[in-house]
Amino acid sequence: MESASVTHAEHHGPPPAHRSSRVEPPVLGMVLFIISEIMIFGAFFTAYFFIRVVTHDPWPAPGTKIPEAATGINTAILLVSSLTIHWALVSIKRGNRFGLKAGMVLTFLLGLTFLFLQVNEYVHLGWAPRDSAQATIFYSLTGLHGAHVFVGLCALLMVTIRSFRGHYSPEHHQGMEVPGIYWHFVDGMWIVVYTALYVL
Repeated sequence: MESASVTHAEHHGPPPAHRSSRVEPPVLGMVLFIISEIMIFGAFFTAYFFIRVVTHDPWPAPGTKIPEAATGINTAILLVSSLTIHWALVSIKRGNRFGLKAGMVLTFLLGLTFLFLQVNEYVHLGWAPRDSAQATIFYSLTGLHGAHVFVGLCALLMVTIRSFRGHYSPEHHQGMEVPGIYWHFVDGMWIVVYTALYVL
């Protein structure tokens, strides 16, 4: 009788939920969110390929120019930010707090530089979204990606602040790993956008 009462006293609340997946819920949630975002980008890419493949309109529109070389440098900056956030994650897994802080600061600054250069490109393009269908698609896709970069920078800023406050450890670092997954998605999606709009 005493044993049963002790067992009852040790258990509080409902039993733990059954989990059929080995993926942590926050990671799974981020993956599902990324899939939904890919669908949004897919809608804009459908319009882009309609212009280029179905109607055979020139890209970019006549009288407009896209700065491939300058944006190529900006692309390299964003890709390096993927390396620095990976360095930050590997560092905290090994208990290297300096690597975590340095990696997060560098990632944030590189992402901020990318966004600044993208806005600067808009200022100097010399044509607006309303000028042609090609311009509308160009600004829509790059602007959609820029919005994702801004959201990612907000998340990176919070992770960076928490890193300096000692919130992560080798055992508990999911709070920076999940935003890192999102940032890798942002970088990967930009490769697709850059290749389609600037290179092809």
